Amino acid sequence: MNIHVPVGVSARHVHLNKKDLEALFGIGYELNPYRPLSQPGQFASEETLKIIGPKGQFNKVRVLGPLRKETQVEISMTDSVALGIEAPLRESGDLRETPGIVLSGPKGSVSLSSGVIIAARHIHFHSSEAARYGILDKQDLSVQIEGNRGSVLHHVIARVSDHYQLELHLDTDEANATGAENGDTATII
Repeated sequence: MNIHVPVGVSARHVHLNKKDLEALFGIGYELNPYRPLSQPGQFASEETLKIIGPKGQFNKVRVLGPLRKETQVEISMTDSVALGIEAPLRESGDLRETPGIVLSGPKGSVSLSSGVIIAARHIHFHSSEAARYGILDKQDLSVQIEGNRGSVLHHVIARVSDHYQLELHLDTDEANATGAENGDTATII
């Protein structure tokens, strides 16, 4: 059975904890939603930051909400090279032995000792969808992307939760290499 999955392309972004949010934007500050994201309850905020590595920096990097327990910066492999950081390929939230970076906001800066990753490609499944298709959390999948630069991507991690909506998440490097765009459809093979 082929399972068709909508594609979401994820550009570099930052997830903040409360302490770092207040250091960057001021005490008592709250994120201002700019637009909702595909995953329920998540949003791109109006707030942006400068991220500064040893070799380079990026301005206007979007902060995503809601707040998290740990601050996390997600970049692509190309970004990693440009910043001069050896970011590992990881699942979101797996921040063990990751490099740090400097975040600069309107009210201050934060020097993170860890928290920078290249997010592993993954598919979000609602628990009911995963059960219907026989997909298990953390299962290793392969997907096919059609089009002029069509490709098969292996080692796509299934992430299953009652809080997820079906979507394949690729970073900008992967999307560019395969010609995939937001809203395209991939097929689990």
